[in-house]
Amino acid sequence: MLFSSMTFIFLFLPIVGLLYLLAKKNKFKNYVLLFTSILFYAWGEPKYLSIMILTIIINYLGAVGLDKFPKHKKLILTSTILTDLSFLVYFKYFNFIMENINTLFTSDFNAIDVVMPIGISFYTFQAISYLVDVYRGDVKVQKDILKLALYICLFPQLIAGPIVQYADVDTQIDEREENFDKVVYGVKRFIFGLAKKVLIANTLGAVADKVFADIYNVQTSVAWIGAIAYSFQLFYDFSGYSDMAIGLGSIFGFKFLENFNYPYISKSITEFWRRWHISLSSWFKNYLYIPLGGNRKGVKRTYFNLFIVFLATGIWHGASWNFIVWGLWHGMFNIIEKLTNWHKKEGKKIAVIQHIYTLFVVLIGWVMFRADNLILAKEYIKNMFGLLHNKSSFKVSYFIDNIEKIAFIAAILCAMPIFKNFAKIQKNKWIHLAINIWIIILFILSVSSIGTSTYNPFIYFRF
Repeated sequence: MLFSSMTFIFLFLPIVGLLYLLAKKNKFKNYVLLFTSILFYAWGEPKYLSIMILTIIINYLGAVGLDKFPKHKKLILTSTILTDLSFLVYFKYFNFIMENINTLFTSDFNAIDVVMPIGISFYTFQAISYLVDVYRGDVKVQKDILKLALYICLFPQLIAGPIVQYADVDTQIDEREENFDKVVYGVKRFIFGLAKKVLIANTLGAVADKVFADIYNVQTSVAWIGAIAYSFQLFYDFSGYSDMAIGLGSIFGFKFLENFNYPYISKSITEFWRRWHISLSSWFKNYLYIPLGGNRKGVKRTYFNLFIVFLATGIWHGASWNFIVWGLWHGMFNIIEKLTNWHKKEGKKIAVIQHIYTLFVVLIGWVMFRADNLILAKEYIKNMFGLLHNKSSFKVSYFIDNIEKIAFIAAILCAMPIFKNFAKIQKNKWIHLAINIWIIILFILSVSSIGTSTYNPFIYFRF
């Protein structure tokens, strides 16, 4: 879907931008964006467009029902959410459930050909957040179905997030300001995101693919390099898409919240989840953790709630025991940190140890996330600790060429906030000019890479 989505953007974005400028009233601008969003989704996967449209209609009617029939609010909310989740369960988890039923009861139910619609996890969660916010009275019911449709399927963040909560864009749908500065910022942010994906994520992804494809025949040092390469691939792939979505949103006057905040500088798993996939963490906090009672019902209940949240986080990411175990792995360390408060201790030496510990836990977790199944994940982790005793003759240089070494260096540097304050020093005209030239170079390199590389979709398209 990378080339499909990129082709759409490069072909149609100038046309969309022109139509958007010609539409002087906000109402007509919304029509342009809505039509573009529907076309964007249909461009990549037309047969599942009906599922997204049905989701919009169901949640529109559900929210109107909450407004008109307050005595039946709980019933309407529950039935609408269950309908939303039924789509998600069927398309994403049906065969996984059948496989486990067959294993558990030695039955023989045949799998069916179910293909998950791209982006269903993201737009389903957005629809649910809108419904719950209406139920709580945090936002007013949207009586214009086209405006609700625009919120759910706005094309910049439709298929891979960030997950935008309705309260964050409610007023922007009706009233937003487009100006030259926002367009310039949006274009730059889009290019940075594109470069993250095609220059860093794809390059290091090739390293990870080679290593993970040959688990039993790589040296321990190479196994660590493969895990690190995948950790960078995943981060730059997903944060790159988020940057592109935020940039495109800015071009059309929308302000989406940040989805990543240098997660690999974290000194605890708790901090990591405040910095990684922020929109998903916020969603689970607001719509699962707090409704379960949060930390208001005692220590044991708090730990139970955390367990449920991270179990749900793992399940959300995919229909596989790998993802479930990965979610519980992070949940376990979150609970341990709250039990011990070790992560709150201060001091330079402690900070270094905390940072190493966090990276170690995250890295082992990514191996579970990446491996095809739990058995291969276990074997890979054993190799990382020298427990496979393979006699591989492959050297590190076999897996990493000079371009990949440069990508590793860029990944390490950009994972730290050393460039964060560039915006503050751009007032100097020469620095500003140098940055703009660098952005143009990044764009040229990125487009060239897209034109010469093989198909390589965004990782989070499958979630």
